Amino acid sequence: MLDNKSAKYWFVLYTHSKCEFKVADSLSDMQIEYFLPTKIFVRKWSDRKKEIELPLFAGYIFIYANEFERLKSIELKQVARCLTDFGKPATVPEWQIESLKKMLIEKHQIEIINGIVKVKEVQINSGVFSGMRGILVDVKNKNQLAISIELINRTVIVNLNTDCVGI
Repeated sequence: MLDNKSAKYWFVLYTHSKCEFKVADSLSDMQIEYFLPTKIFVRKWSDRKKEIELPLFAGYIFIYANEFERLKSIELKQVARCLTDFGKPATVPEWQIESLKKMLIEKHQIEIINGIVKVKEVQINSGVFSGMRGILVDVKNKNQLAISIELINRTVIVNLNTDCVGI
């Protein structure tokens, strides 16, 4: 799969604890394209509430890179390693990254679960998620769209309005 050294793929970097934003800054300085999915969380203290932007997947950042850029990125001191599959750098399918980006842009309520949802894959043909691929899940008569990223064993689920689903 990685036979062409100039071809770009989506790789997953595993970072040291709470270093995702530092890695993103360093990748930006190195002009390596990255994707750090984030979510706004509300944290409560005894005297106040505060909205904090945190990574959606703690410890992970995605890079779109060729082999040279991948090797350059794992030299960063905040990067622990690049995820591998049978000893070779593992890649994430581009459709999973694009679907995840679209889910986050739409600002719908999302849920992250550990593990993979294994059902039939679908493509949404109408509504705000038109063109997205994922898994349609029906829970308590609510339509939900799930995107599983097997490499990091996480699934992102978004609730869909009935008018969004046109399969």
